[in-house]
Amino acid sequence: MKLETIQNNEKPLAEQIADQIANLIAENTFQKGERLPNEFQLARAVGVGRGTIREAIKILVSRNIVEIRRGLGTFVSEKTGLTDDPLGLNFVEDKSRLALDLMEVRTMIEPDIAALAAMRASKEDVKKIRQSCLAVEEKIRQNQDFVTEDIAFHETIARSSKNQVVPNVIPVIHSAIREQIKATNANLTEKTIATHRAITTAIAEKNPHAAKEAMLEHMRYNQEHIEKLIKARSNTP
Repeated sequence: MKLETIQNNEKPLAEQIADQIANLIAENTFQKGERLPNEFQLARAVGVGRGTIREAIKILVSRNIVEIRRGLGTFVSEKTGLTDDPLGLNFVEDKSRLALDLMEVRTMIEPDIAALAAMRASKEDVKKIRQSCLAVEEKIRQNQDFVTEDIAFHETIARSSKNQVVPNVIPVIHSAIREQIKATNANLTEKTIATHRAITTAIAEKNPHAAKEAMLEHMRYNQEHIEKLIKARSNTP
């Protein structure tokens, strides 16, 4: 570990230290899930007081770059920089409308992600997509909650696009999946199975056009169903 000598600039000292630690993490000096040196070691390495280190760690925690595990120490976050609700969607009251709006955003993005996956997915990627697809089906056939498996399916496709930005964007967008299933009362199970299979097949066959169209159909069907539910509810006395 190597922290630079602190330079005089407009940033508070704790922020400078936080930036340096964040840079080390970005450069893979510290891996995801790895424990950081303790306060004393960090303070000695950079030549500042432990109080400054403590403030720097608080800044990194607020950015979700590190996490404090009580009794164990400070660790690099598994999803570095990603918070559970960066868009503040938990505070939106109209969840049905939120599901629809998020579905619109997904429709703008995910069909092209599927097309990229069809062009770039390796054999191992395709295997994982098939496994994720089957996991969703299994949960649906057992009449069990399939939200986690559904999210995993779409995130596996996102990773298979080989675009380094996409895997960081998708978890934010996939707030939609939870809200969508709540809004539709999971009534789209058979259509989910059919469209997931079509997406998987197109990616396996390296057909970007078919993958994009299959994902569009998946999004379109869900969006239309949510719109019908919203309309029905608005007509209820």
